[in-house]
Amino acid sequence: MEYHFAPITEAEARAVLSWSYPGIDTLYSPDPAHLAENLAALLLPDYHYHAARNDAGDLVGFCCFGEDAQVPGGDYGLPALDVGLGLHPDRIGAGLSHSFLAAILAFGAEKFEPEFFRATVAVINRRSLHLFERAGFYIVQNFLSGEVSQHRFYVLLRAAASPDRSDADWPAPEYRP
Repeated sequence: MEYHFAPITEAEARAVLSWSYPGIDTLYSPDPAHLAENLAALLLPDYHYHAARNDAGDLVGFCCFGEDAQVPGGDYGLPALDVGLGLHPDRIGAGLSHSFLAAILAFGAEKFEPEFFRATVAVINRRSLHLFERAGFYIVQNFLSGEVSQHRFYVLLRAAASPDRSDADWPAPEYRP
């Protein structure tokens, strides 16, 4: 599947903010009382939010690059491009995650030309952690964020220049928390 990225619109941002992820909804589902603030963040050009659409034009996910992909409490001193993403909840478990992440990384590499990519993933989000590890990311840090519901997070890093690999060629993760 091909993904097409464009700066997120207000309608797309509102749709994304309505998504709920079963099992981890307390972490990733925004508080409706902060809708205006969250909407403004997704539309802020400096945060580089992009909607991801499939060939049929359906909104299948989003990504962001830079500061808004960081979580308070982490050490982000090393130079790297921070990546955040969300796949539509109805599409999780359908075998799309690896191609979705690969498309986001290719888009980010073309747009920003980073030396390294960095992702911050909540420990409770096993599915996402596994996805990033299979894509060649390695855990370089863990921390507890007091500002985000007292959750523990991992910071993962990977070189941006990576040989083209099919999903089947991605190595199995060597580290399991």
